[in-house]
Amino acid sequence: MKVYWDGKAKNIIGEKIRALRTEKAWTQAHLAELLQLEGFEFSDLTILRIEGGKRFVADYELKVLAKVLEVSYEELLDDNE
Repeated sequence: MKVYWDGKAKNIIGEKIRALRTEKAWTQAHLAELLQLEGFEFSDLTILRIEGGKRFVADYELKVLAKVLEVSYEELLDDNE
């Protein structure tokens, strides 16, 4: 059985979100704005907490993050870099 919360990170996509965002030269605020345009209540603090593993990410949020970052949700969930 895989334990999804190891007591350290509340998600497994934070590092990948940060890498994709910085690859696009986007700030956390800019990513939050794009997610707001999709109808989600995200702020730069929300992005900071996701990237730092301090916030759980719901499945519907995963879907919109993938859409905005132009990747598949499978790519976000993939443990391989």
